[in-house]
Amino acid sequence: MTDLASNSRAALAADGVLAREIPGFVARPAQQRLTEAIAEAFDQRGELLAEAGTGTGKTFAYLVPVLLSGMKTIISTGTKALQDQLYHRDLPRVRDALGIGLSTALLKGRANYLCRYRLEHAKGEPRSGGLFGSREQVSQFQRIVAWSGRTRMGDLAELEALPEDSPLLPMVTSTAENCLGSECPFWSECFVVQARQRAQSADLVVVNHHLLLADLALKQEGFGEILPGAQAFVVDEAHQLPELAAQFFGEGLGARPLVELARDALAECKDVTGALAVVQVPAQQLEHATRAVRAAMEILPARGTRLRALHEPAVCDAFDDLVAALARLAQALAGLRGASSGFDACHARAQDFAARLARWRARPRRVGADDGSDDGSGDGFEDAHAGERSVDASDDFDDGMPAGDDDVRWYELSPRGFRLQRTPLDVSAPLRAHREKSHAAWVFTSATLAVSGDFHHVATRLGLVAPTTLLQPSPFDWNTQALCYLPPALPEPMSRGYNSALIAALRPVLEASAGRAFVLFASHRALREAADALRGGPWPLFVQGDAPRHVLLQRFRESGNGVLLGAASFREGVDVAGAALSVVVIDKLPFAAPDDPVFEARLDAVRRAGGNPFRDEQLPQAVIALKQGAGRLIRSESDRGVLVLCDPRLLGKSYGRIFLDSLPPLPRTRDVADVQAFFAAESPASGLLESGHG
Repeated sequence: MTDLASNSRAALAADGVLAREIPGFVARPAQQRLTEAIAEAFDQRGELLAEAGTGTGKTFAYLVPVLLSGMKTIISTGTKALQDQLYHRDLPRVRDALGIGLSTALLKGRANYLCRYRLEHAKGEPRSGGLFGSREQVSQFQRIVAWSGRTRMGDLAELEALPEDSPLLPMVTSTAENCLGSECPFWSECFVVQARQRAQSADLVVVNHHLLLADLALKQEGFGEILPGAQAFVVDEAHQLPELAAQFFGEGLGARPLVELARDALAECKDVTGALAVVQVPAQQLEHATRAVRAAMEILPARGTRLRALHEPAVCDAFDDLVAALARLAQALAGLRGASSGFDACHARAQDFAARLARWRARPRRVGADDGSDDGSGDGFEDAHAGERSVDASDDFDDGMPAGDDDVRWYELSPRGFRLQRTPLDVSAPLRAHREKSHAAWVFTSATLAVSGDFHHVATRLGLVAPTTLLQPSPFDWNTQALCYLPPALPEPMSRGYNSALIAALRPVLEASAGRAFVLFASHRALREAADALRGGPWPLFVQGDAPRHVLLQRFRESGNGVLLGAASFREGVDVAGAALSVVVIDKLPFAAPDDPVFEARLDAVRRAGGNPFRDEQLPQAVIALKQGAGRLIRSESDRGVLVLCDPRLLGKSYGRIFLDSLPPLPRTRDVADVQAFFAAESPASGLLESGHG
């Protein structure tokens, strides 16, 4: 054992410094094994893939060797919320306990920081009409202006009352496209520049996956000057990385950036005499053409492939008009580039957007396929969607993959906008190349990485060839703390009566638990049907979509006996410890949606390469998603609860055992009386239940 590994274990031992300095700290053997493996990866500049079940204490397990090593380290978390929690709560506690004075920095993407230049421009907008849609937005904007005069960091997270999806955010933040860089009159006061400078000089930098990947993909979002100097990387919630990497190594264009370009060009006119006469009409035409594209796409499904979109003549015509509008604005801006740095930046954006749109629309040239469509002659592998359209019967998704490029081009519609995207199907090669170039230690950890104890799927997607692996299960006493209930006699998930049968099976469970439940659905339609069926019941009902997620969670916690109905976004990143959450219900096995064009194209690529799409891609992805949902139930040594898995395929299909074997060793039952006894007693009766994975 290396000195760093030995010292890390000692710090986390029962008689170690953390136990002495941090109230409530409990030594865990699994945590010590994990910290030892991380320390050795640091010493050897190696690659470690470690699953650490809930309750292992993985955050402290990696913070201790990070701080003791003194190595320049980048820690990347799954979300900004986790990033803030790590930096403001966990890191100070461990650093103070160890008595180590390493310098640290918190760094987020530029969209999280106030842009003084854009704020000043927004101040000039009229308060009625214009960019402000309501009195509430005017009031929020005034609060931003007041806060801007006293903030030191410029981090918009300091404004707790500002919603994450506020339409004001694009008005007061910059993007890589519209940032003026060193030409900005506020460059010396720029919060993004200051944050990067702090990160450059820090020993430990906490980022999130979006920022890490944007920088790896050379998107100019983060800290390209910092990455080359890092000696170690810790990627927490690493199961999210492959999907996020596909976004960042791809390319996109949406309605909002196009509208923002038109409005930014107009905003620049007030400082340049005569500019408005040149820019106003083409800017208005661009905004109108963008909205016309969205209106033309109304006839399309909410998401689909490039081929499906461009099969519609009206959509093609609308895109032609958009291309022409972009060209007219670019031409108008070309003559004004010398008048201001803002016009120069707008001109560059117009050219960039035109190039992205051209690449998205370009017809692919695949050898042996004139339209990219599948002939439907697939091998009919197992029914991942239980009656839904098999991925092998796809009729159009493959068109988005140009010859020689493993990517797919697709679109997605929102209520008022659209997104055009080009997404690579395999990000393992660029991820591997960036790691090898760094010559650093890399630690990937999460509570959900393995499938039946095997790391092959996630290792392949991350481009890890022969990583060191470690599997540390949750240290909870599953026989006394939890129970897994599989309701009997439910119909097949795609049958007409499945949802009503599920609600009927669920009612006695909710009665036994007195509410206190998450019910997680595979589709929003099923969620809405359940909400209609459960309204007016004896428990407060909280339904996703009725309020922002953080508001629903707060109301659920405060209710003490609520029932929360949620979809996929509630499967992870949600922590409700204690008796308020005592039941987690999962309605169906969480196979990816069959209308996801990227996922369908990825499955087709697996089949073309001679693999089995269900075994190699669909099944492992669904197992990890199920583990995330199940992980909401038991969050501490004192939690007790029942996991209800409703999908009869768990017992009726051969692949069901892979799901069950990937979960913690909960006792299992098919008798609702055992659930009632579990909640009726202070500790569940023993001897009545099927133990472990039997």
